[in-house]
Order: sequence, then C-alpha cells, then structure tokens
Amino acid sequence: MDLSTLLPATTLPAYAAMSAALVVAYVIFGIAGFGTALVAAPVLAYVMPVTQIVPLLALMDCSAALLNLARDGHAADRAELRRLVPCLLAGSLIGAALLLRLRADLLPPVLGAFVTAYAFWSLLGRRPAAQLAPAAAVPFGLVGGICSAMFGSGGFLYAIYLSSRLDKDAMRVTQSTLIGLSTLTRLVLFLLAGVYAGAALPKLAVALAPAMMLGLWAGRRITLRMSREQFLRAVNVIVLFSGAALVLRAWLA
Repeated sequence: MDLSTLLPATTLPAYAAMSAALVVAYVIFGIAGFGTALVAAPVLAYVMPVTQIVPLLALMDCSAALLNLARDGHAADRAELRRLVPCLLAGSLIGAALLLRLRADLLPPVLGAFVTAYAFWSLLGRRPAAQLAPAAAVPFGLVGGICSAMFGSGGFLYAIYLSSRLDKDAMRVTQSTLIGLSTLTRLVLFLLAGVYAGAALPKLAVALAPAMMLGLWAGRRITLRMSREQFLRAVNVIVLFSGAALVLRAWLA
C-alpha cells in the first residue's frame, strides 16, 4: 500500500504508530463508549496535521458507534436516549453559538477541574448510593452537547450520568450511541465544509479500520469479564484522565 497517497508523509512507521494508538484508543471506547481522543490525538499529532485529526476521529468514532449498535443495540436504554438526545442536540446548537461569541478558553479548565474532582471522589469510594434522578439528564445532556460542539469532548459527562443509572452493558452501548450521534453532527459539518472532498481522510480511515475493530473487540471482551464495580472504576479512571487533559490543554495553551 502506498501510504503517501492517503496523507502527505504517511510512511509505514507512521501508519504503525497510528494503528497502535488507535488500538489502545478503541479498547477504551469498547469499554466505556468514549475517550478515543484522549489516547489517539497526542500520537496522531506527531504523524499528521493537527487540523485533520478531529475529522479523522469523527469519522472513525461514528463508524465504531455504528458497529457497537449493530452488535449490541438491543442493550441500549431507549428511555435514557429519549431523555439525553434532545438535550445533546440543543447543547450542540448552544455550543456552536457560544463558540462564535465567547472566549472558548474559559470553560475547559473549570469543567476539567470539576470532572477530575468528581472522578477522584468516585474512585475514593465517595460515590452516592442513590442513582442520579432522570431530570439530571437535562444538565448533563446540555453541557455535554455544549462541550462536544466547542471542544469536541463531552462524552465523560454522559458517562457520569449513565454510569449512575445503568448496568455496564446498557451504559456502554447507550454511551456509544450518544457519541455516534454527536460525531454524526460534526461529520455533517465537515462534509458541508468540504473536509472529506479530497478522499484522503476517508481512505486513511479505511486503512486504519482494522486497528479500530481490533480495539473494539478487545474492549468488549474486557468489559464482559468485568464486575459492575470494576467497570465503574475503569470508567471513572477514563473520566479522570479526560478532565485532567482538559485542564492541561488549557494550561499549555
């Protein structure tokens, strides 16, 4: 395969590095239904233009969510989707509007600090015994949609809400479905902007699809062997790193 036809300077070592990063990223996605950018983006930034990372991951995350839905769609909690999806869509519109009007660097450190503190609190066993109320879908869905539109990262907020209310299988598939809907919105915007017009990114996504599918398979297998407590701990660790990454990104900006 002539990898240079997919993206400039995409050599075999670069392809191997991208594949390795995506396997790990989609193991996390297979477990928690989100978090690919946390692992993949820093590695991809070394081997491809930063401006192409978000469109590539949007294409692959949407594909991964569809694969999960095709395999385990029966486990998705439709009641939670009915609560969260309208809030997610409304939040995405609000986030797009805010992105044009506000300083986008103000929210990430505050949100990241909150999420990091929550994850620490949960990992230390301070998690409340009662599950979150259904009404909590409104703030979590809205803020998650806003963050997805403004920063391309809102999955950890859905995870906090869903992990409080669902068992591990329902949470994983429901979370993956929400991420698929969120990335689909971005895909449409990228298509309208002509980002995929040259076919280089779709070709690269196809070339990297084996790494994505291997990661998804491994993540699903790991999840099936976990107890609910182990699963929640894994989700909280991913949430912790997601929040810390937001704080670090704001600090380094």
